Amino acid sequence: MSRTLSTAKIALRRSADRGHADHGWLNSYHSFSFADYYDPAFQSFGQLRVLNEDRVQPQNGFPTHPHRDAEIFSYILSGELTHRDSMLKMKDGSTVNKNDFYRMKRGDVQFTTGGTGIAHSEQNEHMKDWVHFLQIWALPWKRGLTPRYHTSTFPEEAKRKGFVTIISPLKAGPEATAAQEKEAEPAIPDTIPIHADFVMGASIIPAGSTFGWKVGGGDAVVSKKDRKAYVHLPMTKGGKAKIRLAGREDSVLSEGDGAFVSKVKAGDELSIESIGEVEAEVVILDSN
Repeated sequence: MSRTLSTAKIALRRSADRGHADHGWLNSYHSFSFADYYDPAFQSFGQLRVLNEDRVQPQNGFPTHPHRDAEIFSYILSGELTHRDSMLKMKDGSTVNKNDFYRMKRGDVQFTTGGTGIAHSEQNEHMKDWVHFLQIWALPWKRGLTPRYHTSTFPEEAKRKGFVTIISPLKAGPEATAAQEKEAEPAIPDTIPIHADFVMGASIIPAGSTFGWKVGGGDAVVSKKDRKAYVHLPMTKGGKAKIRLAGREDSVLSEGDGAFVSKVKAGDELSIESIGEVEAEVVILDSN
């Protein structure tokens, strides 16, 4: 493993300190100010604006609602979440048809560019199982973008071997032409393109193992200095997962905890060690 990033600043965000809203049908934890939860100390981190860890009961969900000028994505931890939006035909169907809707399962990531305006719904249409997912918003590099969506699957097998990059910047950058927007080529192949200098990674680290996250996706980002990486350990293992960052005894995360990592640059490697009883699923949100 590379150097221990002795110059990095790591500030912990404990699970119990997050905003929390239990609406019965929705149990949501907010790492940043959201809805009725407001804390001026936790408004954003780099381009990361929202990180909610949500559980939605069966046969319930978020009805159609609008978004604009935000990059919005859902990372499914367990269960099923059905997405419909104003870019798709509003139909019912017994099978998954991307022309009608998309039913996401564990390993899926659904991404939407709100841009000039889009409306979507997210429903748990399962008869008995709750859905558990991360809802994430990032601030785009410009306003008034053309609304778009992408859905991709990222297998667990790869995540158990190291960090898998899930999202990377649109390769053409802020001045992309209409044709380049339509082509939607990401800076890192096989990832979802985002309109921000932003990279997302995920891994499932076996107990006793250490994986490294390459800050900024290496050369994938434009802003190389003063990167800001938020590390989140979702609540997936009944409290049995735990991780240690950069080999530091004062940077240990339990389930639901997060960490603000700053004073790092692209190419630095952040070590993450799984020190709990079971494997740890880790998500990193890395921006300028």
